[in-house]
Amino acid sequence: MPDIEPKTQSGSDNPTVSARKRAGRKRRSDNSSTSGRLAWRQPTRHFVPVDLISHDQLEAIHLASLQVLEDCGLEIVNDEACEILRKAGAKVDGHHVRIGAEIVEQGLKTVPAQFTFHARNPAHDLIIGGDHLAFSPVGGPPNCSDMDRGRRPGTFEDAQNFIRLSQYFGAIHLAGGISVDALDIHASVRHLHVSRAKAKLSDKAPFASSTGRQRLFDGIECARIARGIGSDQLLEEPSVFTVINTNSPLKIDGPMAMGIIEMARLNQICCVTPFTLAGAMAPVTMAGALVEQNAEALAGMALGQLVRPGAPFIYGGFTSNVDMKSGAPAFGTPEYMKACLVGGQLTRRYKVPYRTSSTNAANTVDAQAGYESVFSFWGAIMGGGHLIMHSAGWMEGGLVASYEKFALDVDLVQMVSEFLVPLEVNDDALGLEAIREVGPGGHFFGCQHTLSRYSTAFYAPIISDWRNFEQWQADGSPTAMDKANRVWKQALADYREPDMDPAIAEELDSFVDRRIAEGGQPTDF
Repeated sequence: MPDIEPKTQSGSDNPTVSARKRAGRKRRSDNSSTSGRLAWRQPTRHFVPVDLISHDQLEAIHLASLQVLEDCGLEIVNDEACEILRKAGAKVDGHHVRIGAEIVEQGLKTVPAQFTFHARNPAHDLIIGGDHLAFSPVGGPPNCSDMDRGRRPGTFEDAQNFIRLSQYFGAIHLAGGISVDALDIHASVRHLHVSRAKAKLSDKAPFASSTGRQRLFDGIECARIARGIGSDQLLEEPSVFTVINTNSPLKIDGPMAMGIIEMARLNQICCVTPFTLAGAMAPVTMAGALVEQNAEALAGMALGQLVRPGAPFIYGGFTSNVDMKSGAPAFGTPEYMKACLVGGQLTRRYKVPYRTSSTNAANTVDAQAGYESVFSFWGAIMGGGHLIMHSAGWMEGGLVASYEKFALDVDLVQMVSEFLVPLEVNDDALGLEAIREVGPGGHFFGCQHTLSRYSTAFYAPIISDWRNFEQWQADGSPTAMDKANRVWKQALADYREPDMDPAIAEELDSFVDRRIAEGGQPTDF
């Protein structure tokens, strides 16, 4: 729904009323096959994010992080990265690198607070940072599941289906990473098949994997070809992002360090995200885990800014806790929510964009999956997150991409997006004429104020069932899972592949076919 200017005059010819009617018509036209599906828009946050801790406590975490980098240092298993940091003044002993505070502070001076992420379709360009939010689908699971076929290893067809679903729903803003691994394709060329599918099946902003140099370059090249731009324009317009997961505690492996360096060189978007689980890969206290998260994220930021000052960077937070009885990761917990909030405070101090996630550790799509996802979103939105990853489809702590959970999460994302729309307060919205018309003891169902707005007045859910018990029972007592199963199937049936210039499609096919013939990214040694 577009932003609406305050009402300046009364009457049906008011621009405010006309704009709302147009927005309503647009929504209805987009709903023809999947009821409640919202049109594309990038939400903005119109409230101040929550500060969980005091300024002094925040500074204590910041200073402790700098002390970790300078005194303890990190293991960076990449000779080029070590040399870049050594030349900047870091103390390097083999792959053990101690980074001084001055290197970090210099990097924070050049990292951009906000930038544009360019998609194949310019209408789907994203602003990363400021008050803007972007929701990305699940990424990375080796398995998938649905009600019909159960839990199983992911296939290329599944990977394509999740790309289609991400394209179809306007509330999802990115094509995402590999939403589920295509395990029926050899790992050496899997990324090429998926990158081509992503470029053709979606015109939203794409992801490239940094788990190998050729994988990264192949993903970037597919994004460049799909946009129909040259290498010089790519250098000026960030068109792909990657996620760098540090090997917590305090280690950056060779491919991840390579990814930071090469993405910075090409002026593409690098999101450095430590995987700091309190009690396992980080101190058991949340403050200690946040110190470690911050130290690792700042180290990645500093390396990238040394390579190319001003390269787009996203600070990633993924701190949670483990189940101390089993050692399994726990998500959507109170601790995860607190970490989201403090991570946001740190990024606001540094003036850098912030990535967080919607997560859960549930083994099936049940109440636990729902409330843990809601708690994750609560921390992410109130904490000031800009890029919210795994927003649709994530299950089992990231081991499964679920079709039904994707549909349920889209409804949740849409509700969050609608919550972020500012409340309209003007003469028309205050409803004084309606109150006078109805008077004491009446009802508002039939008054003109309601009749002119009823079709677009409130959010219309995709999954939630608001009928009374008798109506619901007469319809067969469908559950949310039943409806979610129908929704994703209908979405795939209604999906239409976005247009691509035939010359671009031919160039993309030629590149991918050549790289497949060359063997892609070697994996067998």
